[in-house]
Amino acid sequence: MTSGLTLLLAGATGVVGGAVLDQALECGDIGRIVAPTRRPLARCAAGLQNPVLELTALRGDEDFWPCDAVICTLGTTIRAAGTQAAFARIDRDLPIAIGRFARAAGATRYALNSSLGASPGGNFYLRTKAEAEQGIIDLGFVSTTIVRPSLIDAERGESRPAEHLGVLVARALKPVIPKRYRAVTPQQIAQALLRGVLDGTPGLHVVESDAL
Repeated sequence: MTSGLTLLLAGATGVVGGAVLDQALECGDIGRIVAPTRRPLARCAAGLQNPVLELTALRGDEDFWPCDAVICTLGTTIRAAGTQAAFARIDRDLPIAIGRFARAAGATRYALNSSLGASPGGNFYLRTKAEAEQGIIDLGFVSTTIVRPSLIDAERGESRPAEHLGVLVARALKPVIPKRYRAVTPQQIAQALLRGVLDGTPGLHVVESDAL
């Protein structure tokens, strides 16, 4: 990678973020990837910068913020976070803060991995996702893409028993489940996120799960 967009990728150690990283490294339109993570990435590549730091401690004065585009795939579960407040800090506050810092440094494109059913009138999880979406929209990027996947069909390193059961059921019943609710792969989500920042079409673009 020698020329093209500079991409800031938040969440590269997750299943969706890892898929974004794999595809971005193969994309000739991306010249540099900055992937800040809490623990070092298991891979090295030309054009990949991996600042290792605690993401919740970001201040905005780090030297890696200048970029053209942001893709954020950060996400946890309330069980893993411990409390609703801790969950909201990771799934809402951090994506917004990253967007704000990158926007101030010149980024014009942002793609967020959200959730099917995100809504201000939903349960706590879906309401938090909707608040993250609105917070990013309010930052005023030239191009904003929000991807709302259904269940993610992937093997995770962390334990998510309810999600795992849901994926098994979704696989078994795929022929009869409406497309909107079918499980999708990390690769499908990654393609939509990358397409959003690479196209850079002005305005807000919401990609629902049945379009993946």
